[in-house]
Amino acid sequence: MIRPIFFAFVALSALAAPATAQQRRPAPPKLTGIDALRAEFIALSGTDTIFFGGASSTLSVPAKSVLQRQAAWLRRHPELVVSVEGHADSGDTRDRALAIAARRAEEVRDFLILFGVLPSQVTATSWGKERAPAQGLSEPALAANRRVQVVLVR
Repeated sequence: MIRPIFFAFVALSALAAPATAQQRRPAPPKLTGIDALRAEFIALSGTDTIFFGGASSTLSVPAKSVLQRQAAWLRRHPELVVSVEGHADSGDTRDRALAIAARRAEEVRDFLILFGVLPSQVTATSWGKERAPAQGLSEPALAANRRVQVVLVR
């Protein structure tokens, strides 16, 4: 008679253990400072990255929509500075990649300023093909690298 009761107790203890362990997990740390602002910026604008096609520095309609939301958020935070960082794919020479990345960064910077962001809030930088998140020459890899990233600095 002890064995069925013992096994029933062990079985119930095993079922209850995961819930107890889940209850004891600490909550994820709350974001503060620049990390909290960065999370809010991305959540309200949808993304911090603007993609471009081919060797283009022309903003697409979806990119303009994202930038309008970013501009609205930045207007509410005139104390913040963003770095608009242009990137290019690995299909070009270093000099051409730096040039197209610079044109992309300037295009995004000019658009944000046109929509009311203070010029002192936005700096433009060209990284060319130096900081590519995707490696290789496949079209998806090249497309992932043709971008401008809007980075909150302070």
